[in-house]
Amino acid sequence: MESYLVELDFANKVVVVTGSGTGIGQAIAKKFAENGATIILLGRRKEPLEETQSELQSIISKVGSSGKIKIFPGVDVSDEQAITNMFNAIAKEIGRVDILVNNAGVSGPVKLFTNSNFSDFKECVMIHLTGTYWTTIKCIENMQKGSKVITISTFFTEENKYEQRPYRFRTPYTSAQGAKNRLAEAFAWEFVPDGIQSVATNPGPVHSDRIYKTVYPKAAAEFLRIGGFSGLSSAEIEKALYRLLNVLGEEQTVIDNEMNMVVQQVFNERIKNEQDKVQLTSSLRELLSKTQQIAEKIQMNTKKMIVDNEFLSQEQVAEMVLNLSSEMMSKLLNGKIVPNDRVFYPTRPIIGTFTYQKESDISNKVIVLVVNSSKEKDLKRAKNIANSLVKKIKQLVILTGDPKDLGYYKEFHTHSVNLSNEQAVREMLRVVREKFSAIDGVVFLTGDYDYEAALKSLSRTQWDKIVENYLFVPALITRESVVRMVPEGALSEPSLFKGSNGTIIIIGPDSPVGDKISGVVRARSEIFRGALRPLNATVNQELRDVVKSNIRQNLILPGNIEGSQPDEQKISSLILNILSQSNSGSNNQTIFYVDES
Repeated sequence: MESYLVELDFANKVVVVTGSGTGIGQAIAKKFAENGATIILLGRRKEPLEETQSELQSIISKVGSSGKIKIFPGVDVSDEQAITNMFNAIAKEIGRVDILVNNAGVSGPVKLFTNSNFSDFKECVMIHLTGTYWTTIKCIENMQKGSKVITISTFFTEENKYEQRPYRFRTPYTSAQGAKNRLAEAFAWEFVPDGIQSVATNPGPVHSDRIYKTVYPKAAAEFLRIGGFSGLSSAEIEKALYRLLNVLGEEQTVIDNEMNMVVQQVFNERIKNEQDKVQLTSSLRELLSKTQQIAEKIQMNTKKMIVDNEFLSQEQVAEMVLNLSSEMMSKLLNGKIVPNDRVFYPTRPIIGTFTYQKESDISNKVIVLVVNSSKEKDLKRAKNIANSLVKKIKQLVILTGDPKDLGYYKEFHTHSVNLSNEQAVREMLRVVREKFSAIDGVVFLTGDYDYEAALKSLSRTQWDKIVENYLFVPALITRESVVRMVPEGALSEPSLFKGSNGTIIIIGPDSPVGDKISGVVRARSEIFRGALRPLNATVNQELRDVVKSNIRQNLILPGNIEGSQPDEQKISSLILNILSQSNSGSNNQTIFYVDES
């Protein structure tokens, strides 16, 4: 892809590229080196950074620029102190930064969201979302007017008014990227007084080892774990492919050695004689071959949705970033999410307003209401919902995040639980199901954060708490609720998901309220709404299309663009209506803007 900027020149510019030891980050660093910039490389591993540094120095010598290369190994963008220390060092040793490229990322778990490790979920979000946030906040302390922040995200999480693109087996990735797109927009509004521009670009599939050797094979392995493979249980498929995917594409002797180890260590209890060993080895060869076939099919199906059937190259993405970093383009596109993703992805329409339907009897249902806010507005909303539910259902259980709120709901069956603690949430929902024989629905209130607080005024502790409350906790409640709605053993035997029933409803965060709402306030309010929408789309695609369950997560986003107060009665009525509907029907609407109806 040729640059359309004829006299592009980044001499005397200082560029920070995160995750720059390999892949897209390395390609971006090379492109800036070709254009004379001083480049700061950072990443977790020292060796790739040193190799990239050597390559960049050769480029600098070739083009005859005065640019320099500085590396910061051992820096994880999610590590608060490491990033803070790095920018302190940059300020002392180099001075200002002109361009920041937020590129660092990981694929995260590629698994059904109920089966992925929650610590892996958090790590993925911490790198993509919090890493972008904190790196940007610390970097702008070294920036002057005219500087730019370019963020690499994914267009897979973008939406229009009626659609939200799911990305099956990638819930933490889609959630983090959705929030990151909205964060880039909010940064643009916030940085106007500083004269700093913020632009995001969304590459689609890019030629890289990550997508060929990690994402597609892991997705194929998950399809096989869920769909089954002759002679092997789902648990055995998972254990075997966890090991064998690491040697996919290696020499046959390497694969054979690993396969022998898997047979001995994973299947030792099944082996009674040599014939058993031969049969298992044969099955594993077929399993690995099938995994590769499915991975290649996923790749080809994706290519078919691209106009020229080609993924972007890393160099093309680097060229896009270089162009967006120019004076002209960064000003023209400030605050925009620039699509570099050419995938034409058909989706079901899932976003809408609420249309009343005839309610069915819910007198036999057990509903759990979870309240994650102690604000007066949210306490009143929760009580209003509780009063509308308790008259019509078999049992209501209220869970509060703060023990001090128990007295507010003294007329109800209420418990307090640490909503950030995975084990505590799991145990509490287990006890509820055991006591009342079922959990038919879970309603979760997120509450709101302070949209008036500037992003750059937040401490890292404050930011981490917001991420916890408005992404980690809703995701955890959703996952543990589904686990308690399916039969025992469904996590290890996915066929047990089929036909299971249940409803999860996430309420909030609300739209901002007021007569005159500024653009910056609107932008801040969308960051975590922007995380929950792709979470909803991906979770439901997995529940509906992959494991064939009738469990759905619904997302209610109160408030409207006029800034008027949400209609609490509408919210309660919508909850009753959703709980009374059958999820096995054709209605696919799961994200509701109830006050826009």
